[in-house]
Amino acid sequence: MSEPIRVLLVDDHALLRAGFRTILDTQPDITVVGEASSGAEAVAQASALHPDVITMDVQMPDMDGIEATRRIVADPAVAAAIAIVTTFDRDDYLYQALDAGASGFLLKNAGAEDLIAAVRALAAGDGMLAPEVTRRVLARFAATPTRATYSTPPTGTPSPRVALAEPLTDREAEVLTLLADARSNAEIARALYIGEATVKTHVSRILQKLGARDRVQAVVLAHRMGLA
Repeated sequence: MSEPIRVLLVDDHALLRAGFRTILDTQPDITVVGEASSGAEAVAQASALHPDVITMDVQMPDMDGIEATRRIVADPAVAAAIAIVTTFDRDDYLYQALDAGASGFLLKNAGAEDLIAAVRALAAGDGMLAPEVTRRVLARFAATPTRATYSTPPTGTPSPRVALAEPLTDREAEVLTLLADARSNAEIARALYIGEATVKTHVSRILQKLGARDRVQAVVLAHRMGLA
């Protein structure tokens, strides 16, 4: 059997951390390896514990979760995927979290099954956004000019996109377009009449070419490229 997913819980409320620990530790494939009550402590714990996934609060003393996320993502020795988990359904938090490198965004009123699914998705490199905020945050990213260079997307329509070391193939562009429409691997496979294993291969190649950490960042880039 593979090693369990290692999770670091970051929140300044001990009761919430205890609740998350109780939920996650019941799963045979997940183990909570540590807790932190501030952004600065989260940065230190991430470096020391090397978790696979971090659940990160936003409003904390010492250093907020957005800055902590930015510092953790910038550390080449840490490969953790970060899910922002907050009470506040605010567009600025959504935008700043993804811009800082977070791979997921959940509200604290989400159910236990949503938390578990988010941890598993992030560990698999899939990323996860709360359904109620997905389209809103992607629309905002789409309206924000990219800092990367400009060129012509695979569709042939002039639009901003990230400069790629290797261009997307026509099939990869199709897969990315469907990813940007929040389609699952199974849905993409049915739409394109290919196998799910083939979809996974295409997604891996897309992430590599885009330099994206996960599907969430790939979807954001797809909107900026005009593919959605």
